[in-house]
Amino acid sequence: MKQLNYFIVAVLFLLGAINIANAQDKTNPWAIGLGVNAVDFHPIGEDAKGVFAPYDSGSLFDDYFNTSEHWNIIPIVSRLTASRYIGDGFVFSLGASYNRIEKVSSMELPRTLKYYAFDGEIKYGFGRVLKSNWLDPYLGIGGGYSFIDDKGFGTGNGLVGFNFWVSENLGLNIQSAYKHSFDNKVGATHFQHAAGVVFKFGMKDKDGDGVPDHLDECPDVPGLPQFNGCPDSDGDGIPDHLDDCPDVPGLPEFNGCPDTDGDGVPDYLDECPDVPGLAKWDGCPDSDGDGIPDHLDECPDEAGPKENKGCPWPDRDGDGVPDHLDLCPDVPGSIDNHGCPEEPTEEVVKEINEYSKTILFDTSRATIRKESYKALQDIVTVMQEYPNTHFVIEGHTDSTGSKAFNQKLSEERAASVLDYLVTIGMDKDRLSSVGYGPDRPIADNNTNAGRQENRRVQISLKKKDE
Repeated sequence: MKQLNYFIVAVLFLLGAINIANAQDKTNPWAIGLGVNAVDFHPIGEDAKGVFAPYDSGSLFDDYFNTSEHWNIIPIVSRLTASRYIGDGFVFSLGASYNRIEKVSSMELPRTLKYYAFDGEIKYGFGRVLKSNWLDPYLGIGGGYSFIDDKGFGTGNGLVGFNFWVSENLGLNIQSAYKHSFDNKVGATHFQHAAGVVFKFGMKDKDGDGVPDHLDECPDVPGLPQFNGCPDSDGDGIPDHLDDCPDVPGLPEFNGCPDTDGDGVPDYLDECPDVPGLAKWDGCPDSDGDGIPDHLDECPDEAGPKENKGCPWPDRDGDGVPDHLDLCPDVPGSIDNHGCPEEPTEEVVKEINEYSKTILFDTSRATIRKESYKALQDIVTVMQEYPNTHFVIEGHTDSTGSKAFNQKLSEERAASVLDYLVTIGMDKDRLSSVGYGPDRPIADNNTNAGRQENRRVQISLKKKDE
């Protein structure tokens, strides 16, 4: 009976603490929890001591979820907690719980024992780390004092738990605590599990806009947090006291007044307020974006130069050189070559082959190594500057090994390079590959350096007569 009195006193103390704190704080730092608890003396990882010394226990976490045989549970509200958020993810919590011990491990006790526990804990929640509004896992440490019948003992607590917030103020809680007894003669190390509901409260908000009164510059009128609780009647992001048009959505640059067509010219200055236009034309449009307003443009839906009255110059071959400047108007060419096609120069071919020298393969295989991908991309970039040129990828080897093996390897390596160039954007119709094995050395095969130079991929131009 004496322990029950302790429990009642603790409950009254917690409720009193909450009421006092509620008058002092205004931003929802408080929470109260109600639930049930389960006590388990089995998976403690040491020989049972204290009041349960005659009974066996299991290894740490052994049969941790064996609720039917090991857990002592009473089907009533048997646990009360009060918590205070203290900043940076930390929460201080006080708890009181009651239970009846009827079994230790799977062995029934000769009589039922009463269990009371009073605990204080510091918890760190990971909800803000996870950036979650509903899931808040936590870890904690603390201490407490427990009674088994008339025997009391202190405990050191380690705990893990989860809060699942189903609304702004209501959540579900589950927790598991390891309670290590500091008194081996009287106490008993055990696990205590708990589940219940949690209610958060403490914030005062007279106008119900979600901004606490002590932070609300307009506490009697619902407003928005970004404006310290003051309203924005037209919802344009400009508070009413700064808005020249508080009842019509507008733009900050026009002090909250509208620009209906969204062209950057406010309606009161826009000669075409319902059609997007340009400031230089008093808000009227240039539909084809060629810098000539529609009323002066002979081709208002097709961009063209001012010299041609807003109409485009024709370009039959589509090479970007207009026909009146194109020396080859029916054949795509380059701007630098006055619209006529051109072949890569020797310098360009040399540049391509400088890149090809860095192409590496796995030993005796045609698999391209990843460190070669950059050089291959650079090769494609150069090739695509000459859309009418056909390139030949040549594979070469040194004279080491059989000629048949080297011939096959050179063909496969050249084909492997061709395939990779196609996968990164090169037109396959403009590529071919050939293997020459050891037949075209460029250095002495009798030296290591010479053989290394001979193992290469080389790129050349396909001649028109080929």
